[in-house]
Amino acid sequence: MMSATTTTDDRMASREEDSEMLKAVLAGDGTAYRGLVEKYQTRVYSMVYGMLRNREDARDLTQEAFVKAYRNLGTFRLEASFYTWLYRIAMNLAIDFTRKRRRRESAGFDEGIASRDDDGGISEAHHGDSPGRALERKQLFQQIMAAMERLPDDQRQVILLREMEGLSYKEIAEVMEIPEGTVMSRLFYARKKLQKLLSDEHIGGD
Repeated sequence: MMSATTTTDDRMASREEDSEMLKAVLAGDGTAYRGLVEKYQTRVYSMVYGMLRNREDARDLTQEAFVKAYRNLGTFRLEASFYTWLYRIAMNLAIDFTRKRRRRESAGFDEGIASRDDDGGISEAHHGDSPGRALERKQLFQQIMAAMERLPDDQRQVILLREMEGLSYKEIAEVMEIPEGTVMSRLFYARKKLQKLLSDEHIGGD
């Protein structure tokens, strides 16, 4: 997963690497696309899982996002960022899926909180934690994720992309197709609301 501290040089190098692989794909090298899948599969899955909270659905939509991206490569501009374009495809699929699920189920998000393992994403416990500390971290993780599910969709999405995926404001703006100012505004209110939800549950207080 790309962290928030990733340098501009790292991002440029990654984009150039993507561009070379995409040129190979467009030139007829179908195997080159596997390199892009391997590079971004974990990150896309992590983001989708954060929205859906269901591993099987997240895996299915992650695969669907890569298939859809492959079929639409002819519309992609090589000078643009592939992974923000891919994230936008994945996020739109997740949003559509969530809307359909909400129409089917009055309970909404009812899959519960589950830890993420080698599929990627956030870990509930740190290596080397004592059993007691690991349990505390797991409980805190569950409480935070439960609070996040109470955020409006647009606020939860921006929190996931910024705090969990480490995207810059500009990248989030590209993914969500909104101005950077709107990204910052949503992030401000998302953090404020999340803090209040956690405070109401006496999480992280004195």
